[in-house]
Amino acid sequence: QVLLVESGGGLVQAGGSLSLSCAASGGAFSTYTMGWFRQAPGKEREFVAAIKWAFWRYYADSVKGRFTISRDNAKSTVYLQMNSLKPEDTAVYYCAAGLTNSYASAADFGSWGQGTQVTVSS
Repeated sequence: QVLLVESGGGLVQAGGSLSLSCAASGGAFSTYTMGWFRQAPGKEREFVAAIKWAFWRYYADSVKGRFTISRDNAKSTVYLQMNSLKPEDTAVYYCAAGLTNSYASAADFGSWGQGTQVTVSS
């Protein structure tokens, strides 16, 4: 397993932007599919975005066109740039890593970060 530590959450007004980072250690980072999931109060954890390499990226329909996932293998870090944020984006955001070619299910990822809170005010 790989150790994941997220950072960059916070409070932002609707329409604003935030950038999340997830630093990984303890594994061969470049071999992992990296994902971002989120969980709002009272709701199930849901897929947000995943990346394996530059031409292998997937997004949930709810964030497509607003969020961008990227990775820097030299820094063992994955990023989530979030633009045009909406109140419904409010959630705890989790970074995940998995040795998988799938992406949309939390079950595909074996390592998880502790989560970072993102709050979007209206």
